[in-house]
Amino acid sequence: MSGLSGLPDALASASMPAPWYLAVLAGVGLERLAELSVAKRNAAWSLARGGVERGQGHYPFMVVLHTGLLLGCLAEAHWRAGWVAGTPPVWAGVGLLLACQCLRWWVIRTLGPQWNTRVIIVPGLPRVTGGPFRWFSHPNYVAVVTEGVVLPGMYGCWVTAATFTVLNTMLLTVRVRAENAALAEMERG
Repeated sequence: MSGLSGLPDALASASMPAPWYLAVLAGVGLERLAELSVAKRNAAWSLARGGVERGQGHYPFMVVLHTGLLLGCLAEAHWRAGWVAGTPPVWAGVGLLLACQCLRWWVIRTLGPQWNTRVIIVPGLPRVTGGPFRWFSHPNYVAVVTEGVVLPGMYGCWVTAATFTVLNTMLLTVRVRAENAALAEMERG
């Protein structure tokens, strides 16, 4: 126990993460809220056209995992010294995060109303093969995987990075199977 505070030493020595890191986490959180808004609108569009959701079972875990990434970064940053703003690891991290967001929103724009955080197929619509889908079957996951390492890594939150990466690998194994099955169903008509 530490002296007057009555808190365990580990808690008493914890400090708030640097303001720049809090701003980065808040920015990513706001971006996620924007995604959810688009997803909700697109789900309504898809369902109104006879869309059918597939692979619903993993979705709650995905929500918890992605929320946990942000909360894990925040919690672990309390016990890390972190990098100083303006140092090469921070600038590299900011650059990679911006690249991830550009790729993510390129995917969203390319898929248009077919993009969603859920797996919803609309009968009769063709598979999208333009934009980043020319090179990757699931380009959004390039951004997700990169961000899962870079966002915590920017502040030295390696426990969060490792935990998210392991759990996200398991999730993506299920998710990509569900998406591939849905795409195959869509192509069969």
